[in-house]
Amino acid sequence: MGRTIPSYRITLEEELKRWERFRDFLRIDERAVFEDMMDECRRHASAAGAGAFPSKTEGMFLSVLFAHHKALKELQNKIDRINKLLQEPNQSHLAQ
Repeated sequence: MGRTIPSYRITLEEELKRWERFRDFLRIDERAVFEDMMDECRRHASAAGAGAFPSKTEGMFLSVLFAHHKALKELQNKIDRINKLLQEPNQSHLAQ
């Protein structure tokens, strides 16, 4: 009989299980950050699974990298909006 290939989600959970020892050696306040990163892997499991990467960790790393880049872009957009708001009163003051 042929073997079935486990789904990416099953493979992901197996890999995350292997990483628990790393998590356990983090400081308690850092463990929540680690868990959040692992949740990003789970959130993007469909995309990573569709990527059909040769290494199971490749999809995990790309998921975390994507989540960080997305958060960075959102923060940059907020900073840009704040800077724009801060400049508006100065520009109206100069017009007077």
